[in-house]
Amino acid sequence: MQKYGQHFLVNQGVIDKITGALIDNQIGSLIEIGPGKGALTFDLLNKGLNDLTLVEIDPKMSEFLKQNLPSWATYKLIEKDFLTLSESDLPTGDKTFISNLPYIDAAQILLKVLDLKGFACAVFMFQREQARKFFAQPETKLYGPLSIMVQARATVQSVCRVSPGSFNPPPKVDSEVVLIKPKEKTFFVSPEHKKNFDELVKCAFIYRRKTILNALCESYKKNKDDLIKILGKSGVKVSARAEELDARHYADLALNLKGFIF
Repeated sequence: MQKYGQHFLVNQGVIDKITGALIDNQIGSLIEIGPGKGALTFDLLNKGLNDLTLVEIDPKMSEFLKQNLPSWATYKLIEKDFLTLSESDLPTGDKTFISNLPYIDAAQILLKVLDLKGFACAVFMFQREQARKFFAQPETKLYGPLSIMVQARATVQSVCRVSPGSFNPPPKVDSEVVLIKPKEKTFFVSPEHKKNFDELVKCAFIYRRKTILNALCESYKKNKDDLIKILGKSGVKVSARAEELDARHYADLALNLKGFIF
């Protein structure tokens, strides 16, 4: 195990599925997050893709890439943590992302990518249980804040399941590769609306044993009768709990709470 917890992908069949999904859907600049020893990078180059932006946090892996990428490859290596990057560090215009994401930061990285200007597509690998959350429906075991935040922003399609033996060293869990694209029609009317939506979802699940009504009263100390009216306007039952609402309900409720809570 390396300092940054990498599990290096070594199964060429899986590599082909990941890069194939990307090639079929790429739009704009290509950005790889955490290339490591370059399993995906080398395959992309060998398949004719060039002009890559590589974001690598590990100095040892950065040095490995500098020493081993072919001399004809055109790439920009950004030696930083992706989560600390500003948009100005990345190419302008449409952006396509690829990564065997680090398990520990995968959700944070995904949400940052989904909110970037020009996000066009991503092919990402996650711990399988986490990937299943993207597909989870209300009132199911895996449904939660990540499900709602992703479903409000994107469509997700499974590419393949990946067994531990596809990595060196092998992780203790299965992984899953998914293809992610922005929703054709956004749920949000403004960046402020999106920010309020995220805050509302987090608030609801902090108090997930309470009704949405009581969660909002507890968190924001607002008049219950006024909140009941806003819930009704948003199509939300007074008795509803966090896991019963879908992303559209949360988006409508966040919009209708503007000026009252937000």
